[in-house]
Amino acid sequence: MTPSRPLKILAGIAVVFGALTVFSGWQGLFGDAATRAALGHTVGYVLWFNFLAGFAYVAAGLGLWRGERWGRWLATALALGTALVAAAFGLHVLGGGAFEMRTVGALALRLGFWAVVAVVAQRAATART
Repeated sequence: MTPSRPLKILAGIAVVFGALTVFSGWQGLFGDAATRAALGHTVGYVLWFNFLAGFAYVAAGLGLWRGERWGRWLATALALGTALVAAAFGLHVLGGGAFEMRTVGALALRLGFWAVVAVVAQRAATART
């Protein structure tokens, strides 16, 4: 499959988004004490998921750019995985757990982005068959 222009744009954004996600996750997990303290009330499993998912963002973006079938399935898996983490985070918040409001925004952004990428990729594949 040759990716459409919109899909190539989303793929490029995914690669950049992934690199930035890995960098920020690294800082949050392995940065100095001042950097970690500045993040406030992080939720460990959300931070770890985002960090590890950043590598998958890059891979999915590259796969989508090249028109690989696995790229669209990885994009779909990222959307579903992010939805599950967001649901777990929601339960954490409802249970009175400490959190940062920016985590809500970040999860919404990630989920929205990967949902759009997955839908565009799946529709592009369906249109070409």
